[in-house]
Amino acid sequence: MAAKRKTKTSKQKEAMGPSTWRLQHGSFGEAVRSADPETGTPVQHRYAMDTLGVMLGNGTITPEMREAGEMFRRQFRFAALDTLRAMPLLRIPGGHSGDTTTEQQFRARERVATAIDALGGPGSPAGACVWHVVGMENSITEWARRSGWCGRPIGHAQGQGVLVSALGVLAMHYGLTRRAA
Repeated sequence: MAAKRKTKTSKQKEAMGPSTWRLQHGSFGEAVRSADPETGTPVQHRYAMDTLGVMLGNGTITPEMREAGEMFRRQFRFAALDTLRAMPLLRIPGGHSGDTTTEQQFRARERVATAIDALGGPGSPAGACVWHVVGMENSITEWARRSGWCGRPIGHAQGQGVLVSALGVLAMHYGLTRRAA
């Protein structure tokens, strides 16, 4: 009887949290309880941890470095530089075929370009790492596997080091930290 109770409890616990399959693809933050706006019933929201969240949790980066990464990611998204795009709602059959990029997107693209230049440009390890890991939200391992340096592959540990140093430069670029005396 105790075995049945234990099985039932573990099934309830599994139903309340992320599935085993999902957990093998990354961790989650603590569940946030709130009420459903339509029904008022209590619900739990779980947010997947991204690379910056995991690194902050491990103590690999500082809160300022994470904030710099988040600022870059917001600008990157607003600049519409990611590859996945939705069909513009302004496109109407028979309408004009002009560019639908807004002035705000151009300004966001300029800010992203300035940040990448501060990291040494798009061809530098720091610039490429921030573009792919923070902007495109690829994993460090995926970026390191794809891009080599001087014909040699980059290991995960070296890729993480590149990201940490790049986030430090971004934090200074955005004015979140100051130069050490």
